[in-house]
Amino acid sequence: MEDTAPFHDLLGITVDEWRDGFARLALMVDQKHMNRSGVLHGGVLLSLIDQAGAYAGLFCTVPGNIRRAVTVDLDCRFTGQVTEGRITAEGRVMTSGRNIFFTRTEVFGPDGKLVAYGAGTHRWRGGGSNTVEGVPADSPLR
Repeated sequence: MEDTAPFHDLLGITVDEWRDGFARLALMVDQKHMNRSGVLHGGVLLSLIDQAGAYAGLFCTVPGNIRRAVTVDLDCRFTGQVTEGRITAEGRVMTSGRNIFFTRTEVFGPDGKLVAYGAGTHRWRGGGSNTVEGVPADSPLR
């Protein structure tokens, strides 16, 4: 599964599953992800919520093409803590319009328990990103 997001490389995020309206991302918790209290930093969880939700609305059916979006609004709730192991974030498109899509994401700890959840509002970039066919990867941003 192709993923060329430099931010994912920075945090160590991988794409486990990706289809139209759904994305499952994962991260192996490492010392670099911890806050001063020795637990996974909330910003990492928020990043997973944002990325999994956005990816759910960015699946592209044409090889070599991509879809682009920006996050307009994002919220989250923290429901647990993680200190080690592999966590997963499952993002789903709840509804969409011509230019905007709304997502819900849940993040699960290594034991399968919910550790965070959130919702996002995302706007597809112009020029065809609002279609599942997407645009050529080298097309200019709009």
